[in-house]
Amino acid sequence: MPASRPAESRPYHHGDLRSTLLAGAERTLREKGTGALSLRELAREAGVSHAAPGRHFKDKQALLDALALVGYDRLGQALSAADDPALPLERRLTVLARAYLAFSIDNAELLELMYARKHEPDASEQMAAAVDRTVGSLERVIADAQERGEIVAGDPQHLTLLTGATLQGIASFAAGGMLAPEAALDGIEEFVHLLLHGLKPR
Repeated sequence: MPASRPAESRPYHHGDLRSTLLAGAERTLREKGTGALSLRELAREAGVSHAAPGRHFKDKQALLDALALVGYDRLGQALSAADDPALPLERRLTVLARAYLAFSIDNAELLELMYARKHEPDASEQMAAAVDRTVGSLERVIADAQERGEIVAGDPQHLTLLTGATLQGIASFAAGGMLAPEAALDGIEEFVHLLLHGLKPR
């Protein structure tokens, strides 16, 4: 049985190495956390030389930024697929909130990385565009509803922040085991109703 080749003699190229590294990084993130991520280890798993990942990611932070952008792309797709501008506001927000929460529950570690404040300056424009495609879409729904008189006046960015923080709190409870994921998703309709109408008796 032939001995395995040392890392230095492994092939440099590996088809779509970038995608392979990102998939491996996400798997490690889910199973072990950010601290366990290593470009050298990912190269070993992919069967390439330890220098090969450098063609795609200059360092670990560049890899993390790329992985965060993958997360934003997926979240954007989930929100876009769920959104239906023809729905009444409460129903539309409920559908969007459920799509966001489902993504959050399934991708808790990835979402934490997406919201991390530490990003390379080179990735700032891409990150800002990614946030606009996701969080920005909810802000535009709120702003449009304000114009129609369906939501109180005020800074739509601030209202979106309050809404997102509350929704993310539910997601954190689900991720931490304080709330069953099924219960969290089942409670979204009530959450949106209370968000729009408040807690005062009517």
